[in-house]
Amino acid sequence: MSSTSEVGHAKNVANLQKLVQQISVYTLYNPPVPELAVANLQTLYNTATAKLTEVEDKRNANKNAIALRQTAFENLKATCTRIINRLEILGLLQGTLDQAKSLNRTIQGGKKKPAATPEEGKETPKTVSTSRQSFTQQTDNFGILIQLLTTVSAYAPDEDELKLANLNTYKDSLVSATQTVDQTEAELNIKLMERDKILYTEGTGLYTIAQNAKKYVKSLYGATSPEYTTVSAIGFTTRK
Repeated sequence: MSSTSEVGHAKNVANLQKLVQQISVYTLYNPPVPELAVANLQTLYNTATAKLTEVEDKRNANKNAIALRQTAFENLKATCTRIINRLEILGLLQGTLDQAKSLNRTIQGGKKKPAATPEEGKETPKTVSTSRQSFTQQTDNFGILIQLLTTVSAYAPDEDELKLANLNTYKDSLVSATQTVDQTEAELNIKLMERDKILYTEGTGLYTIAQNAKKYVKSLYGATSPEYTTVSAIGFTTRK
């Protein structure tokens, strides 16, 4: 069977309801195992539907957290550039200025140029990023830059957003934004596992139960019967 997509999960659940509605009108349908009973199949459908809703709720929460983090980081690179511009006019020791510029380059995500022109007919070498571009790494480097600023006595900007206290507050907001993304992602992953357990656990999941319900109809009415032909056409997919 092909693996299921996000749409496939919802289709499996919807098709279970379709299967339940069909077999509920079969007068001979009286399975010898409880999990195939119409009432229990309906309960499974209700449970699976609720779990899909929980997954989407957590997915939306994660998407919102990602969007908020993106917004929080929008000003980081511009802020660092402004910091470097101010440091450049303060007459600092070259080593201090170089360290600040190196941190800024890492945050900005600059790239090294290819070492040499490629030979004719050969692929152009990929550029090597000098940045550590994950949000956590950007925040860490920003924090190091702020620590460096605390050692520069001449750094005393008038602009509120460049003052050390506000830079630290901004850094804390970046940390919080990434933590929220991580937390909502963890919560989403739990719900995905719970969904997959309900739908695809070998022997007890929705997929197996639906197949067994079809097999029972086949045993009741025969492989060529219209009753079985109807339910056999209701498709279910599982993971590879």
